[in-house]
Amino acid sequence: QVHLVESGGGSVQGGGSLRLSCAGSGLAFDDYAMGWFRQAPEKEREGVSCISWRGGVTYYADSVKGRFAISRDNTKNTVYLQMNSLKPEDTAMYYCAAKQTCSSTWSSAWTYTYWGQGTQVTVSS
Repeated sequence: QVHLVESGGGSVQGGGSLRLSCAGSGLAFDDYAMGWFRQAPEKEREGVSCISWRGGVTYYADSVKGRFAISRDNTKNTVYLQMNSLKPEDTAMYYCAAKQTCSSTWSSAWTYTYWGQGTQVTVSS
């Protein structure tokens, strides 16, 4: 059974930083591209970032470019999202997800096979 477990969320003031982690089990972690999504109340789920299975290719939403960085450690079956210069509009539930490749559909939630339960990020002004 596949499990993706996010951690590292919390409350932070604007301008602060958080690092999210997502640990995978029950899957050949290094065979999957990994994505991060977020969903704020009453809004659609938004693709934040994606990283290829070896980590050589990354994608970012325009809203987070230059502030967020995705990385992965396949020896630990873990993907990370370093979030800097956080803004109140970054407040959301953050989810990690797995798919075969990032590709041009990396921000489409329906293309992902496995999902975690999410971790809440709250940024105050």
